[in-house]
Amino acid sequence: MSLSTTRQAVAAAQRIVVKVGSSSLTTTEGGLDSERLSVLVDTVAKRVAAGGQVVLVSSGAIAAGIAPMGLRRRPKDLATQQAAASVGQLALAHAYAESFARFDLTVGQVLLTADDVVRRSNYRNAQRTLNRLLGLGVVPVVNENDTVATTEIRFGDNDRLAALVSHLVGADALILLSDVDALYDGDPRKGGSKVIREVTGAADMAGVDAGSSGASGLGTGGMASKVAAAKVACTSGIPVLLTSSANAGSALGAADVGTAFAATGNRLSARRFWLAHAAGANGRLWLDDGAVAAVVKRRRSLLAAGITAVEGAFDGGDVVELLNPTGKVVARGVVAYDAEELPTLIGRSTHDLPPEQRREVVHADDLVPLR
Repeated sequence: MSLSTTRQAVAAAQRIVVKVGSSSLTTTEGGLDSERLSVLVDTVAKRVAAGGQVVLVSSGAIAAGIAPMGLRRRPKDLATQQAAASVGQLALAHAYAESFARFDLTVGQVLLTADDVVRRSNYRNAQRTLNRLLGLGVVPVVNENDTVATTEIRFGDNDRLAALVSHLVGADALILLSDVDALYDGDPRKGGSKVIREVTGAADMAGVDAGSSGASGLGTGGMASKVAAAKVACTSGIPVLLTSSANAGSALGAADVGTAFAATGNRLSARRFWLAHAAGANGRLWLDDGAVAAVVKRRRSLLAAGITAVEGAFDGGDVVELLNPTGKVVARGVVAYDAEELPTLIGRSTHDLPPEQRREVVHADDLVPLR
């Protein structure tokens, strides 16, 4: 059977981000599963030996710390999660370093918090570090820095982190490995569900129930988070392959397993991707229909005349969400005014404003419509 163009693109990708979940590397009883980790490393090393570059986004720090700390299950409180991550991250990094050393490959650990991609300067620093590691032939192993991350600044799951890292390093493809072999239109454990092999657009996802969380009790993500991560990557021009860790060899080989998500958008510049997916929004601007059409369809700047309401406390230079009259977020951008300045300006034509305020509220260069 001939492969789809999406699968061909994944198979031919030179720079790949591979994300593996906690349930694929650890058990609640025994911490890290060295055999499963070694099988994954074998597969990644084979792709590197063939001339590819691989960034490994690996969950498992908290799960790896459960057994050594004498815990029976994944802790729910943040402090104990951070303590488990402190113990488990060391074990995880050591295991990867030893396993990759079998192939004379050096591993570089990169721990990130959401703040590292929300803040523009941190984003660029992470980008430079990862690119330099790859240029030196090092395999970067990326994880969320659970030891210091708080509820307010967490990614929530490493699937989203993997999608952000994919764009960060200019990846040609993203491979998401979990404990499920593909995307189904329902829960495959209940029977009667059908596998979805190709996703080329929103129509292919109609009626799909991806659930909300993982079943193993070891991780935070589930199929819903993987579908959301695939959407982030695909709408930014990066094809995605989703399958189980047991299929890693085929996923990193012929790419003839799992579910393939076609790239549906153009690859954004680093700044525009940061605006669309990484930056935190500090406020909201409600727009009338005319402003929505100008911003989304004609890619024009947002003027005060098209704004109907302002929400939030933000300063000029912050990122805000732009909403249509029904409350749907249609774009994000960098606002040029403080929140306190805008109420007296909204709804007014530019020529009716004082000369010092006759500027765009959000300039077209600092604005990204959302698909």
